[in-house]
Amino acid sequence: MAHTGTLHIDHLSKQYVVQGDTLPVLDNITLTVNPGEFVSIVGSSGCGKSTLLRLIVGLEDDYQGEVVLDGQRVVGTSLSRGIVFQEHRLFPWLTVEENIALGLLNAAIPADEKARSVREHIGLVGLAGFETAYPHQLSGGMSQRVAIARALVSRPDVLLLDEPFGALDALTRAHLQDELLKIVARTQSTVVMVTHDVDEAVLLSDRIVMMTNGPAATIGEILAVALARPRNRVELAEDPTYVHLRKEVIDFLYTRHAHHEALAA
Repeated sequence: MAHTGTLHIDHLSKQYVVQGDTLPVLDNITLTVNPGEFVSIVGSSGCGKSTLLRLIVGLEDDYQGEVVLDGQRVVGTSLSRGIVFQEHRLFPWLTVEENIALGLLNAAIPADEKARSVREHIGLVGLAGFETAYPHQLSGGMSQRVAIARALVSRPDVLLLDEPFGALDALTRAHLQDELLKIVARTQSTVVMVTHDVDEAVLLSDRIVMMTNGPAATIGEILAVALARPRNRVELAEDPTYVHLRKEVIDFLYTRHAHHEALAA
């Protein structure tokens, strides 16, 4: 039996029909993400990274192949899969605790247990004292923390992150990356993240999945990140392994990626 948080993608392909023409997006994607693993997906803009995440979360079901979580085919959205987008998507008329509580809206647990879990996750993302604040009273980084807490409050088997820090300034992004490292270490979450940020991928991940470009993207290479945890960005900056891994990802995106495209042509 699969362990909780085991995600298996098997020969997944996806097309869209645009004005009567078939537009291939993903081609023959096969990937297993193990329980407690942090996997990042990188690739050029428009290569289908976010489409892949949408299929995993269950927002679309028109595809070929299989998306299986803990032995069950993914059908529709579920509390077993939490997602955080680039924009926090908080409801402006709800407070911090009310926005986070939405993650438990369909959970079959008592109201007092829901309230306790919301309080715990407010503390988890470092927002104690801001329970009754509204989104317009929060910074961009604080709003994204609320979104992360909302995704985690249902204790999903897999946490999905779609460019979660892409809209933030560099300093806030770095701070939230460090916070995410701590949160994932505490929750032992299985995480799949889409990112354009090479340093972010190397800092956070156990493996980096590097996608080829379209029109039908596939997995070009998978890079294992052999860096011990916990990780410190200052110490890693001059770590030879970190520098090598960063170079490997950049080399794929700018050099080997082009070679993969030539082979596919």
